[in-house]
Amino acid sequence: MRKHDFNFGGEEEENEINLTPMLDVVFIMLIFFIVTASFIKEAGIDVNRPDAPVTESTPEDSNILIAIRANDEIYIDRRMIDPRALQSNIQRMHAENPEGSVVIQAHRASTNKMLVTVMDAARDVGVYNISIAESQQ
Repeated sequence: MRKHDFNFGGEEEENEINLTPMLDVVFIMLIFFIVTASFIKEAGIDVNRPDAPVTESTPEDSNILIAIRANDEIYIDRRMIDPRALQSNIQRMHAENPEGSVVIQAHRASTNKMLVTVMDAARDVGVYNISIAESQQ
């Protein structure tokens, strides 16, 4: 025999999924990721950027440009300089322009040893305002 279950005038059965526990878990995970992300410290160096806008330099305030090529040759004013004569050349150019700084344009393939040699020569002369730029040549 067939069994019929008739529910006259009664409550209808609910077949819905309760999402409240799932939302609780999602909010707990969100709070966890926010808290852990704030404690992550990325490695790097602090860069001190100038506050004032960069202005055009006058010829008397021009910089001493030193280029280091890929084969570690040093050029000042498009002349190749021997590393032993580097300090005297920087000293002469700094005496002509005491307000100028040294800008080193190092090629990506040049060695760090040559870069440090140029920086040490500039510091030995008394120039402490040294900038490093990447050269494309």
